[in-house]
Amino acid sequence: MGNDTQSCDLCINPGGAILWQSALCRVVRVDDPHYPCFCRVIWNDHVREMSDLAANHQLLLMRVVFAVESVVRQLFNPDKINLASFGNMVPHVHWHVIPRWQDDRHFPEPVWGSVRREGKAPRPVVSDEALAQAVSVALANIE
Repeated sequence: MGNDTQSCDLCINPGGAILWQSALCRVVRVDDPHYPCFCRVIWNDHVREMSDLAANHQLLLMRVVFAVESVVRQLFNPDKINLASFGNMVPHVHWHVIPRWQDDRHFPEPVWGSVRREGKAPRPVVSDEALAQAVSVALANIE
């Protein structure tokens, strides 16, 4: 951990509704009505870059990301999944797992881009509890 922890939003706040957590990382659901099941996988300790993690922690984190991606695909059947790790605004290792549909507000642009249209088709509704259960099952043997 560095001196940035006192001002880092992901050190101070969970970053969304916690679906699953371990001693090393957590999975949260982002509250975005246009992108249901937009999840983040967040490393608990304040680390700026993936290459700052030990090799075994890099692999573990990516296993969590891929497990969350699989759950999102299974529950929401999106046209595409976007995986993103920027940290430009919040320099704390975290991954975005974003379901995308060809008729969503931004497609084919990133969800942070300009709105191209209003989202058209309603998306499946899955409660935080159901999503948390599916993530927990997928990550039962992760560590």
